[in-house]
Amino acid sequence: MFNSSDGPTLLGVDVIMVGTLLAGVAAMAVMLAIYAAVTVKDPMAKRVKALNSRREELKAGIVNSTSRKRTSLVRRSDKTERVKGTLTGMKVLQQSQVDVIQQKLAHAGYRNKELAVLVIGARLIAPVILGFIGLMLFYVSDMFADWSDFKRFAAFAAMVLAGYKGPELFLKNKAGKRTLEIRKGLPDALDLLVICAEAGLTVDAAFNRVAKELGRAYPELGDEFALTAIELSFLTERKQAFNNLAYRVDLESVKGVVTTMVQTEKYGTPLASALRVLSAEFRNERMMRAEEKAARLPAIMTVPLILFILPVLFIVILGPAACSISDAFAAQPGSGGG
Repeated sequence: MFNSSDGPTLLGVDVIMVGTLLAGVAAMAVMLAIYAAVTVKDPMAKRVKALNSRREELKAGIVNSTSRKRTSLVRRSDKTERVKGTLTGMKVLQQSQVDVIQQKLAHAGYRNKELAVLVIGARLIAPVILGFIGLMLFYVSDMFADWSDFKRFAAFAAMVLAGYKGPELFLKNKAGKRTLEIRKGLPDALDLLVICAEAGLTVDAAFNRVAKELGRAYPELGDEFALTAIELSFLTERKQAFNNLAYRVDLESVKGVVTTMVQTEKYGTPLASALRVLSAEFRNERMMRAEEKAARLPAIMTVPLILFILPVLFIVILGPAACSISDAFAAQPGSGGG
């Protein structure tokens, strides 16, 4: 037991006890970090294993007949069909809308196209649920009775709008993060593709090799390349595999790579030289983006500089002078008649 009277205290708290606890927490955090670094797993291993097993099944013409999987797939399909039938009956489901949501799901990394119907259904149901909750909070209960009518209506409208735009904003945010990670690793992936092409590997073997090499550093890009390699192995048209890659990734650079790959497949042009030119262009583009961010930095730092740094600087510089002037005026004898 620690006794507060045995050591120094700060605001009634034993400093030695607090320091011991913080040291223990820091040691535990270091041990957890070492354990996580030593036992790191390949983030693509499970995904690639599932894709490879599915490829073998498709090659052999075998349909997975596991009872648990079949029951799960049938149950999921039934739920989706019920939601789709309900939305169709309400005249709120259009095929163009489903296609747009499916592409957004692909950009976010979700490859189950049936989720598009559920996203549209969530966008329809979430405003009703959040609107009901807002109605109970702001108008029925007395929790916000001191708020004005305009403030309560604004909060209610914000909850309804969040329910409607929430699923779309979630997909957009996830797709943006995924696209950024893919953009970071694309020049390195093209360099590895050039090396694999010059070493004599086929296109699908080169994609598979790049996916294995970059899977740890860039899991999203490695996942896309692994899936493309698998599709190149069993699809009848190799062009479709490249088009699927461009469909799943919302990035103009990837579309340029796909166009180059399709042209090399069609006309037999050298693959290594074309990819080398693309890699150099992407690296120059990445350098230009970094320079653009660096050029915007002074303008961005102006507001924090004015708000937080300059006032403190003025206090430090002018504070002693102001104190001296105040003391000088206070030391002067008061004027007045006798």
